[in-house]
Amino acid sequence: MARLGLLGGTFDPIHIGHLALARTAIDALHLDQLLFIPSGQPWQKTRTITPAKHRLQMLNLALAPWLNACNNDQALMGIDALETRREGPSYTIDTLIEIRQRDANEVKSNNSLVLILGSDQFRNLATWHRWDELLNYCHIAVTQRESINLSDLPGPVEQLLQRHGCQTLPDKTAGSIVFFSMPPVAVSSTALRRSLQLHEDVTTLVPPTVLQYIQQNKLYNS
Repeated sequence: MARLGLLGGTFDPIHIGHLALARTAIDALHLDQLLFIPSGQPWQKTRTITPAKHRLQMLNLALAPWLNACNNDQALMGIDALETRREGPSYTIDTLIEIRQRDANEVKSNNSLVLILGSDQFRNLATWHRWDELLNYCHIAVTQRESINLSDLPGPVEQLLQRHGCQTLPDKTAGSIVFFSMPPVAVSSTALRRSLQLHEDVTTLVPPTVLQYIQQNKLYNS
């Protein structure tokens, strides 16, 4: 049974925190591969999102060391653009169902899917579309993000954790919630966009090829 990690987000832009989370999740959860899944139309965000073509290109540049190492089917990290091709709001439940259906067609239906969330997303889980169905299709792996802790969870989320929480991922295709830890990385996309607008030095926060792309295409100038 292969373990496939799924890391969703707008990645607007991708930064070193995203890459650190991906590498940590691969090691901590013993993943065979991790896919970055950029949102098409993130329905819980009210700000204007950078067009998907730019976000995808920045992801490709950031992941080039892994994507170029071998073909995409075998690379440790990859990109799945399915949400950017789908019309309407980007609901995670729809993404999971689509991946499961696609895997069934490719005789991969027994893959273990692991949805990777930060503590902010996990606390907010009960507001997601069809949130109570997610564990039918995947495991959920949660790590603490910035100062948002994992104690005193909202009631519905705490009840879900009580029913499905595990110390380690079991050898099943879906149905469990686990926690994993990672060192804090002092960067967020919101703060990064602000720094880019102010023309501050962000060379330590994004891969150099991504920063060059941002500057060439005049992204985040206003």
